[in-house]
Amino acid sequence: MADGRAAVPTPLEFVAACWTSAGDVMPLRGPDTSPLDVRTRIEAVSRAGYTGFGLTHADLRVARETVGLPTVAQLLRDNGLTTVQLERVVDWWTTGERRARSDALRQDLFDACAVLGVDNIKIGADDDGEPVTYDELCAGFDALADAGREAGVRIAYENTPFSPPPIRTTEQAIDLVTDVGNANGGLMLDVWHAYRGGTPYDALLRLAPERLFGVELDDGAAEVVGTQIEDTFDNRLFCGTGDFDVVSFVEVVRRLGWDGVWGIEHMSETDRRRPVEVVLREAREAAASCIAQADERIAA
Repeated sequence: MADGRAAVPTPLEFVAACWTSAGDVMPLRGPDTSPLDVRTRIEAVSRAGYTGFGLTHADLRVARETVGLPTVAQLLRDNGLTTVQLERVVDWWTTGERRARSDALRQDLFDACAVLGVDNIKIGADDDGEPVTYDELCAGFDALADAGREAGVRIAYENTPFSPPPIRTTEQAIDLVTDVGNANGGLMLDVWHAYRGGTPYDALLRLAPERLFGVELDDGAAEVVGTQIEDTFDNRLFCGTGDFDVVSFVEVVRRLGWDGVWGIEHMSETDRRRPVEVVLREAREAAASCIAQADERIAA
């Protein structure tokens, strides 16, 4: 809520972001498709207590070419998964071959939206050393949000510490979605990237509530291990077991008025070798515990 009062909590719902149910796979390390078929993943996510499911473009293509998207949609309905998230579009501000590849990937995701009932598409930016101006990023984001509206899906920008300057921190991402002001373009707020980017959680209150399209929870150690990308992919912890003070983060998000679906984005070198359903359940339970603690603080 705009006046800073906490929303009345609704029953908790969680979406398993794509890597949380993907099993033993990570991008940039060989094949980036899950070793698990889409039916297995959907059923595991549902049994673990989630109401939402995420897929990467690579796994969406595999599902489309094997069982077909109408079958995926039926599996989602049969398993009570009502929130669907796709990812990840990059290079949306570029030109030439990079932009052509980005637009082709984007169209694949757009084509799936009506069939699967997609809530949002996550987009981001990777720093490849090519300079880009703030105005270029704003124009590209605005155009992509407009294209998403035509496809019937919201566009959610997620910053990372390894995004190209000038948008690396969550504060800078808030400026982007605010300055662009496109109602179909908002922020995917991840505690990992807020903490790693050095954003004080109270600074999140600068975000207009209507620009918040999703929230993702995870935890980690205070110090980065390896590169930022390696750390992101390999070292996430269950909520409440690291140094990120997830409870305080959730408290601030509640003060923004968030009572929507909570994303769980768990990427762990250790846990991806464990049974997927076990990891899904433990990750959800840990996040639910942190949310409950935050709500108790607010109610006190």
